[in-house]
Amino acid sequence: MLELLKKHFGFEAFRPFQAEIIQHCVDGKDCLVLMPTGGGKSLCYQLPALKFSGLTVVISPLIALMKDQVDALRSNGIPAAFINSSLKPDEIASVESEATRGKLKLLYLAPERLAMPSVLRFLQTLKISLFAIDEAHCISEWGHDFRPDYRNLNVLRGISPTAPIMALTATANIRVRDDIVAQLKLGSGKIFQSSFNRANLTYRVNPKKRAFDQLLGEIRERPGQAVIVYCFSRKGTEKVAADLRANGVSASAYHAGLSSEERSRVQEKFIRDKVPVITATIAFGMGIDKPDVRLVVHMDLPKSVEGYYQETGRAGRDGLPSDCLLFYSAGDRFKHEYFIREMSDEAEKSRARRQLQEISTYAELRSCRREYLLTYFGEEWTEDNCGACDICSPRPEKRLAKAGEPTDFDGELFDQLRALRRSLAEQRGVPPYVIFGDKTLQEMARNFPQSLESLSNVFGVGKEKLAQYGGKFLRVICEYAESKGIEEHVPTTTVFRSTPKPKRAISETVFTTVQLFQNKKSLEQIALLRKLTVGTVLQHLEEAQQRGMELDVSQIKFPSDERLRTIAAAFRKSGSGMITPVRAILGESYGYDELRLARILIKAGRNGG
Repeated sequence: MLELLKKHFGFEAFRPFQAEIIQHCVDGKDCLVLMPTGGGKSLCYQLPALKFSGLTVVISPLIALMKDQVDALRSNGIPAAFINSSLKPDEIASVESEATRGKLKLLYLAPERLAMPSVLRFLQTLKISLFAIDEAHCISEWGHDFRPDYRNLNVLRGISPTAPIMALTATANIRVRDDIVAQLKLGSGKIFQSSFNRANLTYRVNPKKRAFDQLLGEIRERPGQAVIVYCFSRKGTEKVAADLRANGVSASAYHAGLSSEERSRVQEKFIRDKVPVITATIAFGMGIDKPDVRLVVHMDLPKSVEGYYQETGRAGRDGLPSDCLLFYSAGDRFKHEYFIREMSDEAEKSRARRQLQEISTYAELRSCRREYLLTYFGEEWTEDNCGACDICSPRPEKRLAKAGEPTDFDGELFDQLRALRRSLAEQRGVPPYVIFGDKTLQEMARNFPQSLESLSNVFGVGKEKLAQYGGKFLRVICEYAESKGIEEHVPTTTVFRSTPKPKRAISETVFTTVQLFQNKKSLEQIALLRKLTVGTVLQHLEEAQQRGMELDVSQIKFPSDERLRTIAAAFRKSGSGMITPVRAILGESYGYDELRLARILIKAGRNGG
């Protein structure tokens, strides 16, 4: 499992409870997984799917999230697809054909499709190894986001009686948990509950006085960072977005009053880092798998603690420090009470009043906000001070450095890597985080890996992504490091793995390039065969040299011996062996690839003499 984890997802170790949940699932047993947003729920069914011989069917109400997750899985070399109302009939037929032929490992379905007899007949023809039910709290009328379509899930047992069921949710109190178990008949299964504590989030509640001015200040402290601003009404989202734009902030509104095309357009621009700030009603966010949201703001009081916890959970899913800010006034409570009085269903009215009291208590707290949230979800909190809420730490230090203040990674290189990530994402039509997450880019900008092997040790760099993107990111890192005279940093400890990764003599991709080279293929032929750039081929050959391999370079044709002698002299003069100082000596008529090729020849004993 650890090998699959590294190969496909680029992670060296499991998060808490993941290993136990995955083993329980592989053993063919039912379970309910309670894990906070950003805790790694998806991996709990995605990794077992690779071990099962059959298909894993994932039920999800989130059409936009389906596409993002499938894009991410495919990027990691895992065959996956989805079926929902966004597909045309011929596209659905194509996916069904793939599933029937055993070409898929995961198939995502919207819950409403389980009410269609044709879909049930199709599923009964498949070899299904696992049913995974995401956002499982939607099945409970006691939950904050009840979806009637989820009542259709009771047909799953009849489709494939031997397939285990895994239900997953990030927001469920004890009553909702019991309801999920009863509705899905999970009585003989096991409940896995990890901590609901999101340690990287700071919770704050500010008086709702000059709230927009406060919001603008918070956004300006995070230039270019992703921010979600929740408002009570559609009109509120439009006004806040317009006011932000008037102050030079790129912002778009999102609410149910927009056409589906417009909502999709706004959501895509946010996911792809084209618009950093979204002002939204609670209609926004459930379909968002964006890991690098740094601030979630509630301009108005949410309807419930569950809703608030889920919405704030969209901040910092990558584990990096992020903030959750709520503006509160008594007037907000009165606004909710007015709408509650208009309800005709007494049971619904009673539930809404209880939820309003609970969230109002949170907003008016004089004790730890983290403790209140955790206690609400049935978790004990024994610390005297959480250190990350406005009650425990009234004046917390800014945890986000302002693109001039020191950080533990190189901000300039990080920005260059983000630009490359954005470019690659646009070329492939996927969100930037599908390429690499912020945590991965920050580690690159911290350690300056300058070989494919070093890059493979970076958090989040799996085998597939190393092959697809490794050369492009290495080029940026190496050129930046050379221009600054920075050597590769080899960390003595790492927070991402519990045991050191075994050293390998040479990576598989470098070895393949060397084999072709030793078989007298030209640099251009190798690049064409391997779908690489000539520059990446040269990097492979250099890495082989660094690993002690002797290369027969007699086949390489250099423009001229005189030019090679000139370059060799410049390398001796620079005294560093790096390309950028040599290019500074020789001028721009000498390209990076030519200088890298010359360096290979010089190391092999050819210097044009």
